[in-house]
Amino acid sequence: MARRTLKLTYVATAALATSGLYLYGNKYVDPNDFGFIRIGRAVFAVGSTCMSEVVTSAITYDYLLTLRNVPDGSLEYTNLKSEVHLRSAKRLRDLCCANRGTYIKIGQHLGALDYLLPKEYTGTLKVLHSQAPQTSLREIQQVIREDLGKEVGELFASFEESPLGAASLAQVHKAVLHDGRTVAVKVQHPKVQAQSSKDIFLMEVLLRVVKKIFPDFEFMWLVDEAKKNLPLELDFMNEGRNAEKMAQMLQRFRYLKIPRIHWELSTRRVLVMEFVDGGQVNDRSYMEQNQIDVNQVSRGLGQMYSEMIFVNGFVHCDPHPGNVLVRRCPDTKRTEIVLLDHGLYQVLSEKFRMDYCRLWQALINADMKGVQKHSQELGAGDMYPLLACMITSRSWETVSKGIDRVPVTNAEVVEIRSGAAAYLPQISQLLNNVPREMLLLLKTNDLLRGIETALSTRADASSFITMSRCCVRALAEYRRRKAHSAFDRARISLSENITLFELGVYELFLWVRGSRLASAILTLLGRIHPSFC
Repeated sequence: MARRTLKLTYVATAALATSGLYLYGNKYVDPNDFGFIRIGRAVFAVGSTCMSEVVTSAITYDYLLTLRNVPDGSLEYTNLKSEVHLRSAKRLRDLCCANRGTYIKIGQHLGALDYLLPKEYTGTLKVLHSQAPQTSLREIQQVIREDLGKEVGELFASFEESPLGAASLAQVHKAVLHDGRTVAVKVQHPKVQAQSSKDIFLMEVLLRVVKKIFPDFEFMWLVDEAKKNLPLELDFMNEGRNAEKMAQMLQRFRYLKIPRIHWELSTRRVLVMEFVDGGQVNDRSYMEQNQIDVNQVSRGLGQMYSEMIFVNGFVHCDPHPGNVLVRRCPDTKRTEIVLLDHGLYQVLSEKFRMDYCRLWQALINADMKGVQKHSQELGAGDMYPLLACMITSRSWETVSKGIDRVPVTNAEVVEIRSGAAAYLPQISQLLNNVPREMLLLLKTNDLLRGIETALSTRADASSFITMSRCCVRALAEYRRRKAHSAFDRARISLSENITLFELGVYELFLWVRGSRLASAILTLLGRIHPSFC
């Protein structure tokens, strides 16, 4: 029996080795096609169970072993914990890159949770926005052939082999149509559709395993959001419709450019659109070289997203730098903001939108009773200070004083990060309690703040005035629809116009106070009489 077992072991080993060499040498066979390989990677990286219900994993074992017998709160504990965070984040990043598709999407989402995760995780996972694995040209051509029924050469006069960029679900190639128009061709990675549902199921299982190890771990909402949003993101026809809807909604912002869709060449897996070039929105050096005002770009982004969130309730929820470009328009020479990738949108219910408007108005006005009331209406309960801090990325002390009156400091940023680590259980509980619409808005807020930080244009009083205007307009429109008489509607409109006028006067005052002329006058008056300064 032992000899037979040994012989079988040799045969099995030889067979596996031969198969492995074949797979390694065959460039057309992708190991990611085999479910057991994807599952094995995930289980090894996150956790596995045995018959005695003892759960082990590379990440959890590292935490438990490294931090064992080290006094909590000591300098040694802090340093060791940071090292484990970094090692674990790299393991998670490597897992996402290896399994691709849905894993990269979840990794990108985690990388945007600056208010929640340690900087070692967010800093490491942010690279997934720009370093997603690429699909071979052969497979890209196959997808186009299957969906459009023609060869690439029949559809395009030229088609660049190297992609302009690769993301979690697709990659984009530059091409030229036979009529001479330059287009961007977005092609879905061929195996994403088949793998996505299995990957989400596996993530759900593993998250439940981790929940057993760490009872405070309450991130099942990540899976819920993936289940809801991924099918929409995998339908490029839906993305095209979103792009056209947003272009129509924000047509009054002449600086906004959304590429036109070529519907005759688009399917669920292939999207052909107008090619628009530009620099990434967080590339300050590009803007300086092209004489683009970074403050103008930051204000434009604030106007666009305030309009989306408070007025329209239809929000582009993936504004990472690769999806937002800036450029000088070749024809008009005006600065333009180019908004790409319209697959992920959040539709806000009217009730949520109105509650969110009222909460932001209370935050801007430092109305603490209003902050408490409207946060609780959004499900925060007694954790309303935590929700206020997460929404604004400011400390509770700053929120109490007025977020438009106290500038952001490095000390406050450190306080926010350390506070997120200390209140992780409460944060995860809060995220389970608030409406689902809030989750993508928090991600969007963090991505926008990341852009502001890169441009050194963190939100000032002027940007809060823009938000206030949108809140005032949205609430007035809501009240007009609910009003029972023409007199009530007229009264609401009058109140709206007075408030907007007051905001305009205040903004003019801020502009005059910050202008060079005002500074020069104050300097002159100071020389004439010191009491003026």
